[in-house]
Amino acid sequence: MTDYTALMAGMARSGDGWTVSVSDDWLQGRTVYGGLASALCMQAALNEFGSLEFGSDAALPPLRSAQIAFVGPATGQLQLKASVLRKGKSTLFANVDLAGDAGLATRAMFCFGAARESADRHVAIRTPELKDPETCPDFFRNAPAALNFVQHIDGRFVSGAPPFSGSEDPQMTLSLRHREPGIAASLVALLALADAPPPAASARSTSPRPISTMTWAIDMLTDEVTTDDGWWLIHNVAEQIANGYSSQAMTLWNRQGKPIMASRQNIAVFG
Repeated sequence: MTDYTALMAGMARSGDGWTVSVSDDWLQGRTVYGGLASALCMQAALNEFGSLEFGSDAALPPLRSAQIAFVGPATGQLQLKASVLRKGKSTLFANVDLAGDAGLATRAMFCFGAARESADRHVAIRTPELKDPETCPDFFRNAPAALNFVQHIDGRFVSGAPPFSGSEDPQMTLSLRHREPGIAASLVALLALADAPPPAASARSTSPRPISTMTWAIDMLTDEVTTDDGWWLIHNVAEQIANGYSSQAMTLWNRQGKPIMASRQNIAVFG
């Protein structure tokens, strides 16, 4: 097994890009788990653009949004290439392509933007009931063998419908954290977690069937990616399932109930 920290530290400069080897314990079937692929793309962007200057602030601005497409399987030695799409006084649009033995696997576009004063403040996202994760059932205990990556993630079932329960209301709420102790809260580490739950569409079916995330659109709701004890709370709901696809909404809070990330995924549902 390769711990998350060692894996991210193993990303190395290669020509005009970056390279990293991912061990089998981070696979989801025949490909690198999508959350990790997203985290690797973000890390490559930080490596490439972290030293760019923006006005009086020398630091790369916080991430505001991301659009990630899982184009194909990511296998073998992975190559990452980061490029600037546009750089303004306070914003940066960047593209990162992740390729493996089979070619392009993941394409990510990141929008970084400096904070500025706003005349209005409004939050319509409600905080769900906050339960102690340690009192909730282990969610990944009976995960399918093909989901190698879940051995790195501690997941607790908080509420909703479990996968393959035939629920009329396909939605679930989980608490998640890395099993590796001592990982500091960061956006990269959070991306490696936030895609871990199975699509909520799995709760509608009564038996296992192939399900694959195609795209992931992310909006960051805060500059401060922090939590307590490594735990985050995520709620996934399938808003539509038809014609072999599902559209799901995802909201993530920290341990104090502060909304951190809102996102959507388009899911391919087979069978």
